[in-house]
Amino acid sequence: MINIKPYTTIKTILIALLLLCLLNLPYGLYQLFRVIFTIGFVLLAIKANEDKKQTELTIFIVLAVLFQPLLKIPLGREIWNILDVVVALGLIVNLFKTSKNETSSNI
Repeated sequence: MINIKPYTTIKTILIALLLLCLLNLPYGLYQLFRVIFTIGFVLLAIKANEDKKQTELTIFIVLAVLFQPLLKIPLGREIWNILDVVVALGLIVNLFKTSKNETSSNI
């Protein structure tokens, strides 16, 4: 049976949406994505705090602030695209690192 962890699902959704942001989409979707990113990164920050992972906690808080939709940070489309890719790659690395650690601790 497949055991899917909720935080793995959150990271996977965030990765997919970050990569979708590379497409030329209607502006309203980007706004919706920013709300989803903020919620997702806050949830990941809470989990990192519970797990006492201070580095991850700091990174997820910074990302939540960066992507929050209320006070937009005007970086320009090109910089946002680079940022989206870098954050997606960081989440992918974190996802595999976390799943590897969980697998080794279950042995």
